[in-house]
Amino acid sequence: VQLVESGGGLVQAGGSLRLSCTSSESTFGDYAVGWFRQAPGKEREGVSCIDSRQSSTYIADSVKGRFTISRDNAKNAVYLTMNNLQPEDTADYYCAAASPSKFLCVTKDWYYDSWGQGTQVTVSS
Repeated sequence: VQLVESGGGLVQAGGSLRLSCTSSESTFGDYAVGWFRQAPGKEREGVSCIDSRQSSTYIADSVKGRFTISRDNAKNAVYLTMNNLQPEDTADYYCAAASPSKFLCVTKDWYYDSWGQGTQVTVSS
């Protein structure tokens, strides 16, 4: 499945952004989706995920209370809403989808089969 991220940009500390992960796949709702980020010189970090049944989500401790994940299956989209952004949130953000046979929410990159091209988020202090 092809994925396209959008919504990144430059924002001041304390600001908000909403990242979108969209697909042309009509059955995108059957895919568990994860959000990952990678800052320069750092390993890729699993930020959040949502399962295919919308019954389970996960938010990493590093962003808990500030980031939320949601999906709109009618729009074939998964969103990462990021509030109170901090300079340490600066990274390239990627969404990833697991094949429909894997419906669980997992924040390990090996679990996912398809990746988007990423969208850059820069938070200035």
